[in-house]
Amino acid sequence: MTIRVLLADDQALLRSAFRVLVDSEPDMEVVGEAADGAEAVRLAREHGPDVVLMDIRMPGTDGLAATRLIGADPLLAQVRVVILTTFEVDDYVVRALRAGASGFLGKGSEPEELLSAIRVAAGGEALLSPAATKGLIARFLAQGDDEGRDPARSERLGALTGREREVLVQVAGGHSNDEIAERLAVSPLTVKTHVNRAMAKLGARDRAQLVVIAYESGLVRPKTE
Repeated sequence: MTIRVLLADDQALLRSAFRVLVDSEPDMEVVGEAADGAEAVRLAREHGPDVVLMDIRMPGTDGLAATRLIGADPLLAQVRVVILTTFEVDDYVVRALRAGASGFLGKGSEPEELLSAIRVAAGGEALLSPAATKGLIARFLAQGDDEGRDPARSERLGALTGREREVLVQVAGGHSNDEIAERLAVSPLTVKTHVNRAMAKLGARDRAQLVVIAYESGLVRPKTE
């Protein structure tokens, strides 16, 4: 299956570089380029990409607003947004995850990291988690204010089984299905089933949103250093 990618960045040179990189892969193709968030949303609706590489800072409609619009559109439920950031503004990352982004990646990442992130997001199997990202997500969510918290999410946790809650805690730690399976002494397929059921019960689009819910509901507390 070919992974369809939409590029959204206000810098034409960066878009061109990303296009060359993505189109060089046999299992990927660029289906469109957007110079701002509004165009990204329009092209997402027009082309239905699997993954949108979204710059967070763009003129007019920025990447955060565009991510929120994509996440709120039921016709784009299968579209995954990967935010491109420099990790310099913590609040942007928190808000991007809350808006429905599937993960984030530094603009200084190696080409192979970017390609891997696209494949991971398209597969929906794991949070974008180079080792550093696991800790970053916890810290960024911990720095968010209480306005984004949803008490109803805490109540919905009651619908989860004990095992589903265990798996959710592991997902919030940034662990893959294989890692969780080893930790809980079950099969990866069983873990995948629990993850899918938890997403359905909690109304989460993907694993990144499960992480947000786990922290904002209070099920998992960020580690303090």
